[in-house]
Amino acid sequence: MPELPEVQTVVNQIKSDLLRNKVESITPIWPKVLHNFTSEKAKQKIKDGEILDVSRRAKFIIIKFAESIIAIHLRMTGKLYLLPENQTISKYATAYFTLKNKRKLIFDDVRKFGRIYLYKDIKPIDERHGPEPLESNFTSESLFRLIKSKKRNIKALLLDQSMIAGLGNIYADESLWKSKIHPNSLSHKIPKKRIENLYSSIKVILTEAIEQNGTTIIDFSVNGESGKYTNELKIYGKVNSNCYRCKYKIMKIRVAGRGTYICKKCQKKYK
Repeated sequence: MPELPEVQTVVNQIKSDLLRNKVESITPIWPKVLHNFTSEKAKQKIKDGEILDVSRRAKFIIIKFAESIIAIHLRMTGKLYLLPENQTISKYATAYFTLKNKRKLIFDDVRKFGRIYLYKDIKPIDERHGPEPLESNFTSESLFRLIKSKKRNIKALLLDQSMIAGLGNIYADESLWKSKIHPNSLSHKIPKKRIENLYSSIKVILTEAIEQNGTTIIDFSVNGESGKYTNELKIYGKVNSNCYRCKYKIMKIRVAGRGTYICKKCQKKYK
């Protein structure tokens, strides 16, 4: 599933072409892709259709209009891109936006898990999500308070979008490895120094991943280009390889219901 860096990469790629353009219509090819509205309702709610902003909140792409927003969640295999001129719509497209300049914004989704939502404002999404890890209100101290206030498996906590927005399996594993914390650690048992390391690891890894246009494991691409952060991964997907730091063999286990990559030697379990 695309995580914070991949979703931000999509936003960065499409934003300049969409700003001040206008959406004339939203056409579902697969009816269930429009989660809580119809094409007719969209015409009423987005008024003249002028796009005022394109941004990201958690793993959602947010398209802002004067009196409403469209929120797009890519889920497992979703892609959002402007269709090049003279190209036909992909057979995997589940919806498309027709713009005033007659270009089309395509929502392409092989597995059809992705959804498009219509809301009056960002509030329904904000209510379900924690702080953004790259924003100023996410601090080392706030992460320390959050982790110490819970008695949870640390990886499960990091994946919980109501705790921290945008982290997923890849960047949780990478951040825990970089900060030398075993993903099966109990959150309230982790010492403050390690939490400080985790905080800086999350910030550094997410920032670098955005600079590299995210990570491609199977499906993710923007304008046909794969994310380059794949080449920087230190532990995710490296089962049976030697740990980049201590050379011990990397294992794959299940944590919080997810495949998880660990180094038993240099990631300490706090229990």
